[in-house]
Amino acid sequence: MSFNKKPFRKFKKREKPIPIEGKITNFVLRNSKNGYYTKVSTLPQKFEIPEDRVWQIVGELLDEGKIESTHDEKSGEMKLCEFGKTYVILNLDRQRKRQKIKESKENKKLVSSKN
Repeated sequence: MSFNKKPFRKFKKREKPIPIEGKITNFVLRNSKNGYYTKVSTLPQKFEIPEDRVWQIVGELLDEGKIESTHDEKSGEMKLCEFGKTYVILNLDRQRKRQKIKESKENKKLVSSKN
């Protein structure tokens, strides 16, 4: 009788967990593809690891050449992105800021014209 039973289909082999270095790399690359930088200061909170460990991982990734870094003009904070996309993301960032300023000016005009 037990030979006629179907095997349990939901049983799957577990995949090996991705190491934290891989998770951080994937996160930075995904943000780059979406047109955003990743600030190094956000990584300890996101992945719940010590800041010293984050800096070690970032150093390794920079050495491997997978990612590159730039520094924020105002705060001096290090930002990461995919290798070769620094200027593309910088231009997207500027466009977003201009659009935000333009929208806020339009909103002020609408509010002042109603009064």
